[in-house]
Amino acid sequence: MNKPRLAWAITGSGHYIEECLAFLMTLDCVDVYISQAGEEVLKMYGIKLDDVRAKMPVYRDKAASAPPVGLFYKNYYHTFVMAPTTSNTIAKCVLGISDSLVTNLYSQAGKCRIPSIVYPCDIAPEMETTAPGGKVMVYPRKIDLEGTAKIRTFEYTQVVESIDELITAVQTRLSQV
Repeated sequence: MNKPRLAWAITGSGHYIEECLAFLMTLDCVDVYISQAGEEVLKMYGIKLDDVRAKMPVYRDKAASAPPVGLFYKNYYHTFVMAPTTSNTIAKCVLGISDSLVTNLYSQAGKCRIPSIVYPCDIAPEMETTAPGGKVMVYPRKIDLEGTAKIRTFEYTQVVESIDELITAVQTRLSQV
């Protein structure tokens, strides 16, 4: 292994998923991790997992112990990105629950002091988001906003609030490694 890679996780959020994927597909040296809900959401948006797989390795949430997380201990990854991220995943991360591939990746990245960039789907009391039929307004619950606020305080975690911030954060991180 010559150069560490970027690990990118997709959860079950449709929040600007097409834009996240469009940016992801421009990157090199990336491994994609996808939750079961993430697979379902990609289908709902007409995104073919095979298209992603043709460009980069894709790991699916199929094993109870999430074996790929051990790669963080081998300096295989320099950065972990969760984009877009559901309120469920955020809630589990802030409570220290690592019972899925994605939450385990976040946990292990933090334990290895590997920076994470997180794009939560719940970032404001009123916000526009994407649904399979187009843009819609949503009104995140107080508990969801509290989860987003809490994860902002975590070590080695940068929370972004837009696609532009996500692109800037990832590009900045790539320029540092």
